[in-house]
Amino acid sequence: MSSARNLTKFLVLCLVWGLTWIAVKVGVNTVPPMLFAATRFIVAGIVLLGWSAATGVVALPQGRRDLARLLAVSLLMITLCYGPLFWGMKFVASGTAAVLEMSLTPLALLTFGITMGEERWSSVRFGAMALGVIGLAVLFAPEITASDTSSATLFGLLAVAWAAISSAWGSVLARPLISDYGSKFLSGSTTFIGGSALLALSLMIEPHALSSMTTVWSWQVIVGWLFLVIFGSLIGYSIYMQLLRDIGPARAGSFAFVSPAIAVGVGTLLAGETITPVGVTGMILMLMAAGGSLFAEQLTTLFSPARKVKPEIARR
Repeated sequence: MSSARNLTKFLVLCLVWGLTWIAVKVGVNTVPPMLFAATRFIVAGIVLLGWSAATGVVALPQGRRDLARLLAVSLLMITLCYGPLFWGMKFVASGTAAVLEMSLTPLALLTFGITMGEERWSSVRFGAMALGVIGLAVLFAPEITASDTSSATLFGLLAVAWAAISSAWGSVLARPLISDYGSKFLSGSTTFIGGSALLALSLMIEPHALSSMTTVWSWQVIVGWLFLVIFGSLIGYSIYMQLLRDIGPARAGSFAFVSPAIAVGVGTLLAGETITPVGVTGMILMLMAAGGSLFAEQLTTLFSPARKVKPEIARR
């Protein structure tokens, strides 16, 4: 981790995105999932773009290459991530989906980062990723074992897996754009473009999407939606973009090992959900994995000290 400021941002991101699980759960119980996500991203995008314009830091992408990259990032990180994710979760147990998506996200970020020259190979970092995957599997073991193996479940698993890959691919592609055009502008443009495409997809395939747009939502759903807009997108997504730029995709993506632990902990405290000693063990492994990923360079130096050179014997 390059600085205390980045570590603080990372912890805030983990806390915010850990709490969004509750808001999403409240919303999708009564509102079509893709519509719920799309409206959140569109509104957040408008606010972020307005904020960027008000502060005078708007610099529109120059050339077809940057425009094409911006469109690809928007679709990969928002539309092609959340669309398949919410569709797949209709056929996959929530615990299984969480393990698959959260395990693949940091691994895919590291893989794409190395492939595209944004990350360097580190055995310590890869070991941390493996430890995090084990922790996730331990935490959600009861829900995984309760899942069925029907063909619908298989397609659901593939959709969830693609969501993680899509998000990671877009995140790595976004890093050069963040450096050139700023995190606020890129956060605003990607959420607005991706959210708009997701809304179109929702209206096409979600049966009650149109009617839900003209129906007054319950206050619980509105509160959850506002939380997602303000904290999940305006704050969380913006911080994530900054971390992608400042500490790289792999370390930024290690939030995936912390946010589920926070979500489970909050569910235990506020919703009366139970957690077993095995679950606590999984959470500890995940937190250790996040620490290993964040401080991979320091740990590599610690466990691979420079060879000591024997001093020459002084001539008498």
